[in-house]
Amino acid sequence: MSDMPVEAAGKPDDVRRALALLNAAGARIGNSLDLETTARELLGVAVPQFCDLASVDLYEDVLSGEEPRTVGPGLPGGGRGGPVSAPHGELRRVAYASAVSDGPFAPAPAPASSPAAQSAAGEQGAGAGPVTVGSTHCYADSSPFAAALRTGRVQNIPGQDGGVPAQFGAVVQSTLAVPMVARDRVLGLCQFSRAKGSEPFGERDGALAAELAARAAVCIDNARLYRREHERALILQRSLLPPDDPEAAGLDIACRYLPGNPATEVGGDWFDVIELPGHRTAIVIGDVMGRGLRSAVAMGELRSAVRTLALTDMEPAEVLGALDEIARGLGGTPRSQRSRSQRPGAAETDLSEVYLATCIYAVYDPVSRRCTFANAGHLPPVLVEPAEPALLLEVPKGVPLGVGGEPFEEIEVELPDGAMLALYTDGLVESRDHPLDEGLDAFRSVLTDASEPLEDTADRVLRTLNVHHGEDDIALLVARVHGLDPAYVGDWWLPAEPRSVSRARELAREQLAAWQLDALGDTAELLVSELVTNAMRYGEGDIRLRLLLDRTLVCEVWDAGPVQPRRRRAHDTDEGGRGLQLVDLLSAGWGSRRTPRGKTVWFEMARPEAGAPSADPTEALLSLF
Repeated sequence: MSDMPVEAAGKPDDVRRALALLNAAGARIGNSLDLETTARELLGVAVPQFCDLASVDLYEDVLSGEEPRTVGPGLPGGGRGGPVSAPHGELRRVAYASAVSDGPFAPAPAPASSPAAQSAAGEQGAGAGPVTVGSTHCYADSSPFAAALRTGRVQNIPGQDGGVPAQFGAVVQSTLAVPMVARDRVLGLCQFSRAKGSEPFGERDGALAAELAARAAVCIDNARLYRREHERALILQRSLLPPDDPEAAGLDIACRYLPGNPATEVGGDWFDVIELPGHRTAIVIGDVMGRGLRSAVAMGELRSAVRTLALTDMEPAEVLGALDEIARGLGGTPRSQRSRSQRPGAAETDLSEVYLATCIYAVYDPVSRRCTFANAGHLPPVLVEPAEPALLLEVPKGVPLGVGGEPFEEIEVELPDGAMLALYTDGLVESRDHPLDEGLDAFRSVLTDASEPLEDTADRVLRTLNVHHGEDDIALLVARVHGLDPAYVGDWWLPAEPRSVSRARELAREQLAAWQLDALGDTAELLVSELVTNAMRYGEGDIRLRLLLDRTLVCEVWDAGPVQPRRRRAHDTDEGGRGLQLVDLLSAGWGSRRTPRGKTVWFEMARPEAGAPSADPTEALLSLF
C-alpha cells in the first residue's frame, strides 16, 4: 500500500474510511489489461464511497498506444520533459458513473481560437453540452481542468466555477479535477464531484483522490503498453500471412485467419500459397504448438523456411524433412547433442525448449490436376467432389516437425475438375465442448456444395462452427480445382538429334501464333533453341518440349540427364557458355528442377500488353560480348 499523507489529528473514522477505500482500490483496480475496463474499475471504487459523480477522460494518444504527455515542472518528481501544452490535446470520455443522476459531465467550453476546440464546439454546440462516453472533447486553456493537466496537480473546484452544466447546478457543490499521472506522464483526467448535502472536498480528499488516480494511472499505462506491443505483434503476424485473395493457376482460393483471443493472444497458426515453376502451386498450412509471441515468432521462421525450400522445387516429403531439421534447430539443440540424446538411456530433451509444429505441404499441378501431399502430424485435408459428400483424405500422418527420427511419406491424388479442397488447423474442429471426431464430422457436414462461391463457403464454416471459444487460433483455406485448359498446353517429344532444334523452334512459333502471341515469337524461339540444344548436348534420352499458357507463358524442356545446369558468366575469350546468360536476360525468370526421370529446365515470359511493341533481343545479344 502506498503512503498517503494523512494528518495525525484527523478523525479516526475518516482515516479508516480512507484506508478501506485504498484497500478496495488495490483489490479491484487493474484486474485486466484493458484501458476502458480499468477506468470503469476506478469509478466503481470511487462512486458512491468517495464521491457522487465521476468520469475519466484519456488522451487519444494514450488510447492509440502512443507515448503520453510529459508532466510540467510543477509536479514533484516530474519536470524532466519541461512544460507542455497538454490542454490542446483531444481527450475521449471512457467512463462515467453517478449515484445521483444518469446525466454526464460537460467540459468547460474551449475558446473558438483553438482548432480542436472549434471541432468540439461544432459537435456539441456553442454551449459545449454534456460529454457522453465514447465522445471526444477539449478543455479550455483557462479552465481549472486544463490547469490540472498542465501542472499535474489536483484542482479543487467549487460547483459554480467548475463548468458544470445548468442541469447539475442545483446538484454539484464541489469537484476535484485530478490528473492521471504515471511515470511522470499525464494520461488523462479524473473528475470527482460531490452533490449538495454531502461534505465538500477538503485537503485530505484531494490527496486521497490523487492516490486513487495514480493507482489507476499505473494500471492504465501498463494496459497501454500491452495494447501497443500486442498490436505490433498482430501486425507482424498478419504480415507473415498471404493476402486475402491469393492467386494461383488452376485454383480459386479463399482463406480466413482468426486469433484465439484477439484481446490477449497471438499464435502460431499459418497458411501460405506459393507459386512454383510450370504454373504449379504449393499450398501450406501449419500450427506451431503453444500460444503467444514465442509461437508467432517460430511460425514466422518456419514460414520463411517453407518459402525458401519451396523455391528449390524439392518434393513435398523432402520439404518437410528439411523443415523438421530447421524446427529442431530453433529449439537451440545442436545436432551432436541431439544424436546423443536419442541413445538408449539418454535424458529426454526439455520439450519447453523445442519448437513443435504440425504442417501439411501440398503441390498442385493444373496440367495433370494431380496434387501431391506430405503430412507432419497435421489433421487430414477434406475433399469435396461435385455431387459427393465431403471426405477426409487419407494422407500418411507423420510425426510433428521438431520431433525428428522418422521419414515423411507422400501420396499423389488426382482431383476432379471443380472439386473443393479444404485445409484447416485444429482450432476449427477441436474444443473443450466436444471431442475431435465430432468437430470433424460437423466440419464435413458444412461442406456440402463444391460449386458454392468459396468466400461464402469460408464465411458459412466460421458462422456454423464454434469458432469463438477462444482456446486456439483458427486458419482455414479452401480451394476449388480447375485444370489448365488442354487448348493452352503444347506438349511434344523430340529425338536427341540436331534436327530437333529447328523442329522445336518451328513448333514453338506455330503454337504461339495459335495463341495470338506472335509478339513473343522471336524471343521465345531463340530461348527454346538454347534449351533444346543444351538438352541434346548435355542431357540424356529423348527431349520433351512443353509450352503452358496461363497468366504467363512457361516453356519447359525435359530430358533424362540428372545433372542440372548452373549459372555462370562467360569470359570475353570464351567461345561458348552464353546460352543461359541469354535466357536470363530475355526471360522473366528461369530455373531447373529434378524429376523422377531426370530434370526439367524452364523459362517464363510475361504476356504482352495489348498494343505494346514486341521486345527486340538484339541489345541483349550484344551485351553478352
